[in-house]
Amino acid sequence: MKPIKSLIPLLFFFYQPIFAQEKLLTQEEKDFVIPFQLTDHNNISIMAVLNGQDTVHLMFHTAADDVTLIENSTARLKSLRFNGVTDSVKSWGGQSNTSRLSENNSLQIGELKWTNVSIWENTNTGQNTDGKFGPNLFKNKVIEIDFDKSIIVIHPTLPDKTKKYEKLKLLFEHNFMLLEATCQINDSSFTNKFLIHSGYAGDILFDDKFADEKKLSEKLKIVGEKELKDSYGNVLKTKKAILPILKIGNEKFADMPVGFFQGAIGRQKVSVMGGDVLKRFNIIIDAQREYVYLKPNKLKKAEYFKS
Repeated sequence: MKPIKSLIPLLFFFYQPIFAQEKLLTQEEKDFVIPFQLTDHNNISIMAVLNGQDTVHLMFHTAADDVTLIENSTARLKSLRFNGVTDSVKSWGGQSNTSRLSENNSLQIGELKWTNVSIWENTNTGQNTDGKFGPNLFKNKVIEIDFDKSIIVIHPTLPDKTKKYEKLKLLFEHNFMLLEATCQINDSSFTNKFLIHSGYAGDILFDDKFADEKKLSEKLKIVGEKELKDSYGNVLKTKKAILPILKIGNEKFADMPVGFFQGAIGRQKVSVMGGDVLKRFNIIIDAQREYVYLKPNKLKKAEYFKS
């Protein structure tokens, strides 16, 4: 088996493009409503059934590809079988990690069911969840995340309600969804691309190049340090700071907590917009992953996440 290489080092995430694309085994023109729980760590937790037997809670991770389960959970699952194959993969922490693979599983979320699902085993996931899955399960479908009602709705076509939302261009790079936002520091404004990353509990994490070029360690108020772990437990330390203004479309957020890795140039290659930002909007992502529609919700003025 050939090694699988990571395309972009990210926290809590590694890229493995082997998930078998499955057709939805239900009516194509129907909306499907999926209830979720927003955890205390800003993760979207969804109940699922594995192989018609085991109940698991999976995090919907907008920056993930495969279905993964953590070691602490796989040990209790009766229906999961690993084929003895392990592979070496790299994560954002820069280390090589060995992961077990389970093939030919079925997965059911609400009325939706997929077969021939490959599941990778790793170490970490969102708090109080057994693993994660990404938007690939809903390929060619519109994804609506409604934090007011705590539901995800899978639409066959774009709903009319998008007329009341702000339409923003999505940047789709290496199978990842990114969104431009503007940072205002004193009299200066800097636009940057941010990975839409619901697996990250915090607000904003800047990539190394942006942090270095904009001299963020000098321009921002530093309020502390924090340790972050990827899916395999590798640790990096990040500086915590306060950004005066973050602007997403027409919406502004003041004094937002941000992080960056000082002295680790080249490791964090992409800036991240985490769950504490995303939860402040009701979000609709079109089927082609070309545009995202945002509407501020009841959480817009919620207190910022404290790690």
